[in-house]
This record gives sequence, C-alpha cells and structure tokens, in this order.
Amino acid sequence: MGPIGVFDSGYGGLTILAELREKLPEYDYLYLGDNARAPYGTRSFDVVYEFTLQAVQELFDRGCHLVILACNTASAKALRTIQQKDLPTLAPNKRVLGVIRPSTEILGSISQSKRIGVLATQGTVASDSYVIEIGKFSPEATVVQQACPMWVPLIENNEHDKDAGREFIRKDIETLLEKDDQIDTLVLGCTHYPVLKSFIESIVPRNVKVIAQGKIVAESLADYLNRHPEIEANCLKNGVVSYLTSENTQEFDQNASIFAKDDVRSSHVSLH
Repeated sequence: MGPIGVFDSGYGGLTILAELREKLPEYDYLYLGDNARAPYGTRSFDVVYEFTLQAVQELFDRGCHLVILACNTASAKALRTIQQKDLPTLAPNKRVLGVIRPSTEILGSISQSKRIGVLATQGTVASDSYVIEIGKFSPEATVVQQACPMWVPLIENNEHDKDAGREFIRKDIETLLEKDDQIDTLVLGCTHYPVLKSFIESIVPRNVKVIAQGKIVAESLADYLNRHPEIEANCLKNGVVSYLTSENTQEFDQNASIFAKDDVRSSHVSLH
C-alpha cells in the first residue's frame, strides 16, 4: 500500500491537492513538484512527456499505486501516451489520471450559451486538449482559447498582485472575451490560476462563471476510487501528506504557502 501521488511541474498542483484533502482527508498523499524544470507550458510535447514519465516513475517507486497529474500541460501532452504506451509494461496494475477530462465532462452542462473560454498555458492551448475533450461531451459547444504565458511566472514570483502583473492578466482576459462576447463560462486551464480566481471574477462580466478545477477533480477522484476498489484498497489512509521538490526545499516550502493550506516541509528529489 502507498499514498496517492500528485504531480505538477511546480506549485500549481497544490491547489488540486488542497481540494483532494478537503474531499478525501483520510488518504495519504505524496506531492511532487518538478520546480527545477518548471514551467512546462512552453516546452515541447516530447520534453513534457519525458519529464512527466520520470516523475510518475519516481512516485511509483515510492509506493504510489495511483498518480494524479495535477498539471494541465502534463495532462495534455503526456497522459495519453503514458496510459497507452508505458503503463502496460511499466506498471500494469497502477494508474495515472489527469485533470482535463473531469472538467471537460461537465463544462457543457454549466454553460447556458454553449460558448466556453479556456485560459491556459501555451502548451495546453497548442495541444487543443480542451477543444477535443469538450467536443466529445458537448459537441454543440464552441470553445475559444487564450494562451497566458506570463501568468505562471507572475504567480510563482509573487508579482500577480502588483499593478504590472494585474495588467498582464487583464489584457489576456480582455483578448479572450473580444474573440467571443457570448462566452458565459471560463475555465482556468492551469492549476496555478485558481490563485487569480477572485481577481478574474472582478474583471469579467457578471454573467460569466469562472471555473477552477480543484473541486471537480476531487469529486472525480472520489467517484473513481468508489468504482475501482482494487486501486482504492492499495491507498494508505492515515491522513499523512508529504512533499517532494526537484528544486531548493527552503524556497519550495516558502512559496508553497501561496497555494497550500498547510505548513509545508519538503524533501529534495532528483528526477532523471
């Protein structure tokens, strides 16, 4: 038995972890942030796949039977290949899940106008994962995307609350809404972005719903564990949370407080 693994390129996955712990507090979790190589959003498909597979292998080696890719870029660029190509030989009895599908399953039912906006990294936008997945569940919906390459660096450097940072964020949102003024549902397609949710809600028209993924992913995981008792039985339930980072642990612990509802004490890990 082992903890549930939660992986992100940096800090953003901590917003997912916080919701998982709120919904399913009894389970053990092992968080891994690949901060030394973040951000993933501008990297190629091949590089994101390689880095994500290394992280998944590390979590498997540390006893995880289930790993959540709490990173939209990794979910978009690596998840399908890992599930189809690697798991059958690497770990046929273990599972890797992403954060995009749970959100896209319900977005169509949230939107009244069937016009959905996606704010995400360059990598996630380039993958068209949201367009493809929303199309599967809500073929009548129109999806408009906007890449926001500055948002992750702004958040991780604590610049998102300053005037210059807010101006970058405001411009990206205005650019998206100019593409389609009928958008009534806006999905935050990067796990860093919930930090900006209140500010985004203050900018967009009152009828626009701003959707963060955390609660949706937590509900989806609860449902998954209920439907897969063979996986659930291998998940430890002591309510213990541990943190790993590929970067400086002191820096990680300090910055993690922006995202985590916790006093974080991490350990260093080398990914290769």
